[in-house]
Amino acid sequence: MLKRTLAACLLAAAPLVWAQNVVVGEILEVQNVEGYSYLRLKTGQGDTWAAVPTAKVKKGDKVTIAEPMVMNNFESKALKRKFDKVVFGTLASDKAVAAAAAAQPAVPPHALPKGPETPDAKVPKASGPDARTVGEIMAKPDALKEKAVVVRGKIVKINSGIRGVNWVHLRDGSGSAASGTNDLIVTTKEELKVGDIVTMKGVVRTDKDFGAGYVYKVLVEEGKSQK
Repeated sequence: MLKRTLAACLLAAAPLVWAQNVVVGEILEVQNVEGYSYLRLKTGQGDTWAAVPTAKVKKGDKVTIAEPMVMNNFESKALKRKFDKVVFGTLASDKAVAAAAAAQPAVPPHALPKGPETPDAKVPKASGPDARTVGEIMAKPDALKEKAVVVRGKIVKINSGIRGVNWVHLRDGSGSAASGTNDLIVTTKEELKVGDIVTMKGVVRTDKDFGAGYVYKVLVEEGKSQK
């Protein structure tokens, strides 16, 4: 199975939604940026924008997008525009492109298939002057930029071994799922388990750009568990 599917995040915790197995359409428009082709497709459900690794395609071609994921309210810095919805995937008919995408190991966690998840839980706030809830960090990241925070939460998902760290999703019952402020990503070298309730200390980073459109509004990096 393809190990890497294109995806990007305008905001941390902005949800990627798994779509149907494939998206089929006729190309109405092509816009190329470094590494990617944005395609406006005519599909049975109406016009849809898709993004795939750079491909030699043209208006009028019929294509199939494999392993599609949908990102709502996506902003492309390269194109300097916002999309209501973009389908990220690979061209099923282009094996060379798919193989190249699969070979790239440095991929942010939102670009990977979802790992095991566990239900949310209400978790008491950590103590101390640096203590913050998930909701507090997500709602006002600029005020905490480059500052150390301590946050307690339940691990609901982990993407391991990406860029040399593990990407831990913490939730504590604060914030809002609707606004994407209920889920905080903490990167750490520690081996943790989904379902554990942990207290983590790390540094708040904002507008973290990993290139190729992978942008996170807020992350807590250099995470270390506290007793």
